[in-house]
Amino acid sequence: MPARSPNDGAASVPVGGEAAGRAGQFGPDAYVDWRTTSLGGITEHLERRLILRLAGEVAGRAVLDVGCGDGALTLALQRNGAARVVGCEPDPRMIARAGARAAREKAGIGYAVARAEHLPFSGESFDIVTIITVLAFVPQPQVALREIARVLKPGGRLVIGDLGKWSLWAASRRIRGRLGAAMWSAARFRSAAELRALTEAAQLRVEHISGAVYYPRSGLIARLMAGVDPILGELTTFGAAFLAVRARKP
Repeated sequence: MPARSPNDGAASVPVGGEAAGRAGQFGPDAYVDWRTTSLGGITEHLERRLILRLAGEVAGRAVLDVGCGDGALTLALQRNGAARVVGCEPDPRMIARAGARAAREKAGIGYAVARAEHLPFSGESFDIVTIITVLAFVPQPQVALREIARVLKPGGRLVIGDLGKWSLWAASRRIRGRLGAAMWSAARFRSAAELRALTEAAQLRVEHISGAVYYPRSGLIARLMAGVDPILGELTTFGAAFLAVRARKP
């Protein structure tokens, strides 16, 4: 919902759209198309605000965005003062678009073509790692989280954003999967408890879980609910299309 327009792929994809960077079915323009819609703009704003809040103070920190898509979150992190920002993503088209955006804005951000399960970085090299709308599409999420734990410095923070299990968005996507949409038949929607267990299995300590995007796929209803959505996110994760977890490496 990153996480973003198309939460419909194996790379970082926005919660509401139909892009699939890692799956190779859609290109970077899907992110642009999603953000230009009323529903997409509101959804991305709510997700981004939640992710940045959980990431906390980034000024002077080294930050990695795993599954960075077209680089929107990396730019936001760099604008917030992060000393070093790196994005990785398995789709070369997304990396090319992210690099071009960073160059236009004269942002010193590094990008690499890489999968979450095989991060090409030294151990304990990042203060903060984000992974937004990616784990639902990773065949071995345990491996990905162990890799993230490896590159995190002791005391470092991980922020996960992923697709909620108990939401109208997930229900419609399950139906599409049963009707033959390969991307959705392979996707794994998780509850807050399942995300907590997955994170703790990587020896990371969960500190907070919030929800976002409680409305159906309607721009009108999204506008009406945008103000109360963050309040709902702190009361319950049931019904949230997007879940966000903050964890710390001991």
